[in-house]
Amino acid sequence: MAESKDAVLEQVINIIRQAVNEDWISDFDIDAQTSFNDDLELESIEFVGIAEKIQAHYGKHIGFIEWLSGMKIDQIIALTVGDLADFVHAHLGQSVA
Repeated sequence: MAESKDAVLEQVINIIRQAVNEDWISDFDIDAQTSFNDDLELESIEFVGIAEKIQAHYGKHIGFIEWLSGMKIDQIIALTVGDLADFVHAHLGQSVA
C-alpha cells in the first residue's frame, strides 16, 4: 500500500533534517509551506544531499534531478517542502513492482 501524502511529507521533512545536519534545523519548524530558498536558505550541495537521500529511501525511480531540470530558475527558487513531498508522493504510485 502506498504511503499517504502526510506520511511522505513527514519523511521528506526528516530527510531534510538529516541532509542539513546542523543544530539549528532540529528546532526549525518545517511544514509544507516552508521554502527551500527563503526559509531554509539551503546551499545547492545541501539540496543535492536531499535528492540523494530521497532516492536512497524511495528508490531511483524518483526522478528528482529530471524534475528539477525541467524547471525555470524562478520555479526552483520558489520550491517548498510541500512541492517536493507532492512530487515524491505522485511518483510512488508509478514505481514498478
